[in-house]
Amino acid sequence: MAKLTRVALAGEGGQGVQVVAEIIAEAAYDEGKQAIYIPNFGLEQRGGVSVAFIQVSDTRIGAPKFHTGDVVVALSSRAVRRTHQYSGPQTLYVYDSSFELSPQDYPPQAKQVLGIPALERSKAIHPRVFNIIVMGLVVGLTGIVSYDALKQALDKKLGYKFEKNPALRDMNYQALDAGIEMAREALKGGEFAHAE
Repeated sequence: MAKLTRVALAGEGGQGVQVVAEIIAEAAYDEGKQAIYIPNFGLEQRGGVSVAFIQVSDTRIGAPKFHTGDVVVALSSRAVRRTHQYSGPQTLYVYDSSFELSPQDYPPQAKQVLGIPALERSKAIHPRVFNIIVMGLVVGLTGIVSYDALKQALDKKLGYKFEKNPALRDMNYQALDAGIEMAREALKGGEFAHAE
């Protein structure tokens, strides 16, 4: 049976949500998978909540939009409120734990809620790689694309910057690895897991 994975990723404008979605979709395409990426900027593009919808499948994807994500990632308190509607009884709901999420803010329907310190982790590497940590986290939680395809797509997207400053490549790979490791910790019930 074909595996279809649906991800809704939301954050404040400028957090790099759309870049993450583009790179994941590119990696899926490069692996020969079907991929759909739909950006949504809401009414206020600057300073508003930015949402990216990603679907990846081994076979043709029936509809470009979806109502419920397999994984929903919210990177700000406003993004949490904006993404409740995409959460269902089988959804893995992830939020950045650098902001406080009280139990009443949890999505009403979610299989599991995880608080992940992505912003905190990015400070140890470089604040500008926050979105790359999130990308590693999404891929680590879903297996939506392979690690190699993700690195190749990252190189394709940011290669011109890497050529100017080769240290950026290592920094981005380190961020990618940090996100994947955080996903592994969370999935095995490590320090980042918070059940609803």
